[in-house]
Amino acid sequence: MKNKNGPHKNLNLNVRGLGKSATIAISEKANSLMEHGVKVFKLGLGQSPFPVPEPVVEELRNNAHQKDYLQTQGLLALRKAIAHHHNQMYGLKSTAADVLIGPGSKELMFLLQLCYYGDLVIPTPAWVSYEPQAKIIGRPVNFMPTTFEDGWKIHSDHIREICHSDCTRPRIIVLNYPNNPSGTTYSNDELHAIAREAKRYEVILLSDEIYGQIHFQGKHISIATYYPEGTIISTGLSKWCGAGGWRLGCFVFPHSLKWLLDSMTAVASETYTSTSTPIQFAAVRAFQGGYTIEQYLAHVRRILSALGKKAAQMLRQAGARVAEPEGAFYLFPNFSPLNEKLARHNIYNSRDLCEYSLNEMSIAFLPGSEFGRPADELTARIAYVDFNGARALSASEHIPLAETLGDDFLDHFCRPALTGIERLCDWLTGL
Repeated sequence: MKNKNGPHKNLNLNVRGLGKSATIAISEKANSLMEHGVKVFKLGLGQSPFPVPEPVVEELRNNAHQKDYLQTQGLLALRKAIAHHHNQMYGLKSTAADVLIGPGSKELMFLLQLCYYGDLVIPTPAWVSYEPQAKIIGRPVNFMPTTFEDGWKIHSDHIREICHSDCTRPRIIVLNYPNNPSGTTYSNDELHAIAREAKRYEVILLSDEIYGQIHFQGKHISIATYYPEGTIISTGLSKWCGAGGWRLGCFVFPHSLKWLLDSMTAVASETYTSTSTPIQFAAVRAFQGGYTIEQYLAHVRRILSALGKKAAQMLRQAGARVAEPEGAFYLFPNFSPLNEKLARHNIYNSRDLCEYSLNEMSIAFLPGSEFGRPADELTARIAYVDFNGARALSASEHIPLAETLGDDFLDHFCRPALTGIERLCDWLTGL
């Protein structure tokens, strides 16, 4: 019988009622309140507060005249720079032919799910867009819940449990670290064990390493080091380079998945055609690195490390359970030890908590339920980025890197983020 709703009925059902990304929605709501004169502490949107490194900005200025369409796969010089960067960092053997450039890693993740025929496996808590993208396309999604006790990380047993019952089913497992939303990361031993099980079951790993360069110790290791034949590395400019609005992401594929790279490139050619030309020329300089960019990263890491650890300490003192941050700029506190006190304010879950915080204290952050956690779990993501990154970076550059930044520095240069967290902690302490 002919489908009276047309050939796209299932797609229509998948997108009908779909809301905005939670991170975008909270930012827009906070901005709306601010337009009406409300002082809001913005701890919701995970946007780097730091300026783009000046050498990269200069390259953008120098190439603003570039107006021609580039290859859909990306500027050859940029793909070479990205391949070389990953080879140098992680001992890989990538070439320019293994790299695909897109207008943000989010777009490339969507194309990956569109072109690959398997299930998506997501550890939770997880970034807010992995699951909605799968739902839009109609892909099955399986979750691997993690625990606070494990640092919100998966281990090799998780892969064995999900793959053992049907080891022939094709799967993509997402591994994001340093993690959004928890700020935790994996040790070499943990990565090696996960890689061993992934290889055993021949699953594809999508290693989302967008925060890799802001590992606080500067010691990020890609799991592709241990499983190069089955790992796709995802990264870009938005987080470590402070260039979210530039919209440039990249995937580095293993040689064995050239068919998938080619399929994604074909779909890209029929959708976005190619990524912004001037941005790609500027990105070459970003991935070439060098002394200036390494110094920039060292100061960014030091600031974020000091602020993240201070914020975690404050939340613990207020009664929350918080994993120690190791990278990125997020915390994922668990407020369950305070559940009886919160219930007196009719707060029974993470959404109640975040709505109360925004409406009553003008503090914007996101409920754990947006990150795949149970609806009744009292977890939330805090992005500690509400400060003037350019000012903080300039001040840090006048302090030797061997020194740890103390409370005086944070009070002077990270005050909005600290004030928001202090207000939340003062309220929690007074419950």
